Amino acid sequence: MSASLAAAALTWIGSMPAAQAAATPLTGYLSLRPLTHTEINNFNTNGARWQFSGGLKTVGVGEPAYLEAYANIKLNPAAITNVTWTLVSKPAGSSAFIDVSPLTTNVGIYYTADALIYQIAGRAMLRPDVVGKYTVNLNLAASGGSGSTNVAIDITGATYLGATACAACHSGYFPGISSVYPTYTNTPHASFFTKAIQGLESSHYNSSCIECHVVGFDTNSLAANDGGFFDVAKEVNWTFPATLTATNWTGMPSTLQDLSNIQCENCHGPGSEHVRFTGGYPANTNAIAVSFNAGACSQCHDDLPTHYYSAEWNNSLHANMTRTPSGTASRIACVRCHTAPGFIGYANNLVNPGTYVTNFNYEPVTCQACHDPHDASNPHQLRLGTNFTLSDGTVVTNAGAGGFCFNCHNSRNGSVTNSLVNYPNLAVTWNGGSSFGVHDSPQADMLEGVNAVTYGQVIPSAPHANVISNTCVGCHMQTIAKTDPAFTLAGGHTTKMSYLVVTNGATNKVAVAYVCTQCHGSVTNFDIPVPDYVGYGYSQGIQTQVQILLDQLSTLLPPSGYQANANNYIADGKVKSPSSQTNWPAKFLQAAYNWQFVNADGSKGVHNGPFAVGLLKASIANLTGVSTVGGLPDAWLVHYFGPNFATNPAAKPNAINNNAGVPNWMLYALGLAPTATLQVGNSGTIYFNGNNIVNGATNTVAIYTAAEIAFNTQVGTSYQIQGITALTGSWQNISTNIPGTGGTISYVTPTRGNAQWFFRVVHTP
Repeated sequence: MSASLAAAALTWIGSMPAAQAAATPLTGYLSLRPLTHTEINNFNTNGARWQFSGGLKTVGVGEPAYLEAYANIKLNPAAITNVTWTLVSKPAGSSAFIDVSPLTTNVGIYYTADALIYQIAGRAMLRPDVVGKYTVNLNLAASGGSGSTNVAIDITGATYLGATACAACHSGYFPGISSVYPTYTNTPHASFFTKAIQGLESSHYNSSCIECHVVGFDTNSLAANDGGFFDVAKEVNWTFPATLTATNWTGMPSTLQDLSNIQCENCHGPGSEHVRFTGGYPANTNAIAVSFNAGACSQCHDDLPTHYYSAEWNNSLHANMTRTPSGTASRIACVRCHTAPGFIGYANNLVNPGTYVTNFNYEPVTCQACHDPHDASNPHQLRLGTNFTLSDGTVVTNAGAGGFCFNCHNSRNGSVTNSLVNYPNLAVTWNGGSSFGVHDSPQADMLEGVNAVTYGQVIPSAPHANVISNTCVGCHMQTIAKTDPAFTLAGGHTTKMSYLVVTNGATNKVAVAYVCTQCHGSVTNFDIPVPDYVGYGYSQGIQTQVQILLDQLSTLLPPSGYQANANNYIADGKVKSPSSQTNWPAKFLQAAYNWQFVNADGSKGVHNGPFAVGLLKASIANLTGVSTVGGLPDAWLVHYFGPNFATNPAAKPNAINNNAGVPNWMLYALGLAPTATLQVGNSGTIYFNGNNIVNGATNTVAIYTAAEIAFNTQVGTSYQIQGITALTGSWQNISTNIPGTGGTISYVTPTRGNAQWFFRVVHTP
């Protein structure tokens, strides 16, 4: 293309109308929204009877299904041209219709992760009035080329049956049907109401408590035929007892007992349409909800201030998992930690090898991901035990409940050897690919002090892994008092150690270091003072020092960008996030691995300060030959002071080990031993001839003592250096007049033969 044609083409492109620019995609989405007790208390200002909901696709007759249409948050709301709800089909005899949702605009999107990418385009509600399947269709469209969405969802209206009906199939009698009922009976859910009504849970248990502890307790008159506890209690004329005693349970009618406690249908929805037998097997297995949505748990566990687990979780990073890893088969190694169904598949496979079914559907890491609602075999109903094998083969048995966290919070990219050996050969380094270094969040490896480049050294570890009960859980899930400003914002199921506070428009992070004080004393942040690891001469916080070492190490690594010749890779001296290349020399790959390991841990030394510092200093030493910032080469120090030079005061650069008062750094520069016997002349001069110290011989180099005086100047002013050996004497001129330049001037003057000198700068005018 000629220059003139190119210019014309560029002009034409630049003048394209805005309508031809890339349109913001609609990315429409239909959701069934949960509604919790806390939300009802906070947002239901009009006093209407809002019914709580788990956001399940199977609901009791007369109970609401809250429908929500989502659109891309980047889309101008005015561009949304159509939100149409259609009840495509419903059971015979139904008078149900798509109704206006009672939820007001101040009730936001349920998932905080969804709120980052979606806006609410429209809301509606369906309330099934007879049993059967209801199909709702959403048509969502936007102008400007953003597109449209047409999506349908099936909602089942059903009645409650009680746990006995579930046990008939889910007790192991039918091949291929999950046998979860026997283990469920050992969970706290299965007996909570039974114990509470007898006074075994709380002395103040009363009728207002039972809404979540039985099946189908809905006082709304529209739900009068759902077969739940509230309806059956009226039929058998049962009322809440005035006194909590053992006879309250034994005297309860069996039909009501069968609807008591927290059962299958609390979480899966009413089961009447699910239990339809044909030839001995259920014929309608889709007419029951199997949900990974946090709403299934939050419909009861979000009722502040007493039931706060869900409120804590909602402020966690687990609740804010993005949709990026899900929805594609290329992310099989990602969904195991980034989505609830993915992790459940991973966990099931560990318990029963060979049963791994990868689920790519999106759901953040919800309650169900970590806790098995059907089994209390493990503490806290965790899906897996607390022992864990790290990706380098280290078997961890000392982590307590924190060992469960290790399933995701470990390197996951295999051993350090895999990266260092396979990566340069373009070979697989882990089961998900051939990338270099650690995956994000290698906290388990850091805490245990393994799976990094140690250069053959024994690098010490902090005692955290052995002295903190339950490791991760012991700190990150610390109990926060309900009266504390950090309540539901840190600790507990937030797993956060700090929270944000906005004051006068400024956002500040507040550390919650209560759990640290029992060992570290009165601390208010995590940058806990430690010895001077970086050689600055004074103590600083561990996080400050680790960041200094990270930055120092990064300056010793090559810049990003591929070079065909590995010999061309040299350090650029700049602070950066290293980006490794397959043909980097081994010393750079080793150092880059340790940089990634410490940086990705994220705690900046809090998890294991000695190990983090040791790795960084060992990497710096391997690249420079100097372990200590501002220190002397390790090889020289080892030669004269032994392998433990780091703890030997005589090995410090300014230490003096000879009769002439000459420090180590000067003798190293001269190629001499630190304990060399020196001959000092009367003038204080030391003469050197090669490596031999002489006194007055010819062909020698004389090294004198001197002083540098540096001072700022102004143009038009002249300066003069004056000196004196004792402040009681008279000042004498040392220099001639020095004209000012407007900058800093440095002046060096000999000091040999004098025990001390004092200097001053005088100026005219």
